[in-house]
Amino acid sequence: MKKIVFTSLLLIAYGLPVQAQDKATQKMGAAERKAVIDTLVVKVNALYVYEDVAKKMATAIRQHQQHHDYDTITSREVLAKRLTADLHAIAGDGHLGVEASATPIIEEKPEAPSQEAADAFRKTWARSNFNFKKVELLDGNIGLLQVDSFFPSDWIKDLALSSMTFLANSDAIIIDIRKNHGFADGGFLIASYFFNNPVHWNDNYDRDARTLRQSWTLPVVPGVKLADKEVYILVSKDCFSASEDFAYNMQALGRAKVVGEVTGGGAHPTKPYKIGTYFLADIPFAYSVNPVTHTDWEGKGVQPDVQVPADEALLTAQLMAIKALVKKIPAGTDRTAGLQKVIAQKEQELGQLKAKKQRAVETF
Repeated sequence: MKKIVFTSLLLIAYGLPVQAQDKATQKMGAAERKAVIDTLVVKVNALYVYEDVAKKMATAIRQHQQHHDYDTITSREVLAKRLTADLHAIAGDGHLGVEASATPIIEEKPEAPSQEAADAFRKTWARSNFNFKKVELLDGNIGLLQVDSFFPSDWIKDLALSSMTFLANSDAIIIDIRKNHGFADGGFLIASYFFNNPVHWNDNYDRDARTLRQSWTLPVVPGVKLADKEVYILVSKDCFSASEDFAYNMQALGRAKVVGEVTGGGAHPTKPYKIGTYFLADIPFAYSVNPVTHTDWEGKGVQPDVQVPADEALLTAQLMAIKALVKKIPAGTDRTAGLQKVIAQKEQELGQLKAKKQRAVETF
């Protein structure tokens, strides 16, 4: 499901039709089926990020062909799902797969959308505030920012500026990405607010371009930096791709504590490629390496510092932030007394949440 969410955004961005179940199930002939499979094998072999894994996938698909495993498939949707399953059986890559389109795909290079399509896509998501869902001040002077997608940094710079300005007087900041499936590099801009000086973010190897590119956090961001703030990042099993990149690197660089569930485990940047009149293949073409861990989160997910159910993550992080704050300020002051009251209240709320869930389980 995560891959489909990611791909659907890409399809919209490139002006291509999002899959419609009724039309994608139209019958196809043997010639179309063979052409799609042959093109997929060529593309995977040439483009998939790991060459050795690409060869194994191509061999597996060819073996299925030789065994006539695809011969009875006449539905485009069914073929797309079967090819995706066969690729996953080898690579286990959540970004990799095949999609059936509702109508013929016109664009020959979907990785390069027209300016008109890009502008229309941008305007559409601007009406949703680019999924900046919430910025507020929680009890205990803890700032909260909820972002449900990461769009391109250039698109969200004004939202980042206003959000970070609002959060600047907080004693600690919680960033909620529990519903964030990624998409683009907006998380990199947000992360740059939390480092005074440029920090080595990651290295990205692009198989197709045969390049290794270093990324460093931005030396200058719109507005002021918040490098003195403690940061807590809320995650869930639904986090994927660019949202995982944000959480993983902030954690590895010692800049944030991650609270919630183990994330989805999709680390590879991906592009859609046309492999037939009605088919696209989503093929990962690059991988990243964190300078601290010397690896990434592919197939493993981001491992939280504090692992709790996603619905308990906010209260847990808020309690962590306030308790850390209490240790920094003089004991016996009005501020300390006020924070202790907030701690007691939030612990009670967390206990009530857990009890409610337990009752629901027992009732069921």
